[in-house]
Amino acid sequence: MKKNTLVFGLISGLIASSMLIANAIKCYQDKDFEGNMILGFTIMIIAFAFIFVGIKNYRDQFNNGLISFWKAFKVGLFIAFIASSIYVVVCLIAYYAFIPDFMEKYTAHEIAAAKNLPAVELQKKVADMNFYTEMYKNPIYVVLLTYMEILPVGLIITLLSALILKKKEKQVEVA
Repeated sequence: MKKNTLVFGLISGLIASSMLIANAIKCYQDKDFEGNMILGFTIMIIAFAFIFVGIKNYRDQFNNGLISFWKAFKVGLFIAFIASSIYVVVCLIAYYAFIPDFMEKYTAHEIAAAKNLPAVELQKKVADMNFYTEMYKNPIYVVLLTYMEILPVGLIITLLSALILKKKEKQVEVA
């Protein structure tokens, strides 16, 4: 199971990380900070499709075509965690090595975009953005927020894959 989860987790993580890098470069260079959420989720789903493939591969190649829901969920969970961890590491490297001023620039952009809001809403927006800027000064919060960005998608796909792929007994083919 270890090799199977590692291989599919690495593939999934590399796909998701490539999306992160492409989106970060686009947002940061364009200075509009408008990421493409649809594209981001699409690439996450494509990356996490390897959870389904990994569970199916484990079931068919290493488990004689049988797998319980919980075993399938465990395999998928490991793949999702490996992929998400790669995504988090790439995010940390990108953030601290290449765009350490991202949150300051993003905060300034968001506050400038909110300048037409009523005073109370603008004040709340400024407070919220300053809160996140402070959080991003601590790498632990960056890690937690980044996991919260990607891991829930992986968990949903793991759950769906385990439900679809569970097979407790061999089905007899009737000719």
